[in-house]
Amino acid sequence: MAIREILIHPDERLRVVAAPVSFPLSDEVKQVIRDMADSMYDAPGVGLAAPQIGVPLQIAVTDTLWRSDEVRHDPDNPGGSRDLKVWINPEFLWKSDEMATWEEGCLSVPETYADVTRPAAVRLRWFDMDGASHEHDFSDFLAVALQHEFDHLLGKLFIDYLSPLKRNMITKKMKKLYKS
Repeated sequence: MAIREILIHPDERLRVVAAPVSFPLSDEVKQVIRDMADSMYDAPGVGLAAPQIGVPLQIAVTDTLWRSDEVRHDPDNPGGSRDLKVWINPEFLWKSDEMATWEEGCLSVPETYADVTRPAAVRLRWFDMDGASHEHDFSDFLAVALQHEFDHLLGKLFIDYLSPLKRNMITKKMKKLYKS
């Protein structure tokens, strides 16, 4: 198990646009993915993008099941089930006109939460670790989580959806708390 440091806003590495990953995956890239999963579970979070650990590659991991209240508080399964998903070179093929607002937080902007409005449903194409291509529609919380994580691959944070005043207040708070 290798836990990597999660970068904190306003670290400039969070603003780098990630590069596509080529296949077959190198042992180094496979290790990055394992480290990302370990770091996400340790934090704990529902998703983590490679740029958040300083690796500018188009990779994200999610596990929205593990963090759901229903699963996490199941007395027969303390800690919750795990449903790790690896998303390599993800591409949105479609986003709905219908919008949904969810409270978001981010491991790179700790202890900060805000309502963000995003498309309620998406169609996504991505590759798995074996290089197989997948395409699927997602809605509700998973659609939001995927959009949030994949924004990281474009150098974007959820606070970029907030007003400049709120964003500046959060940035000042992060600088003060984390001495960036």
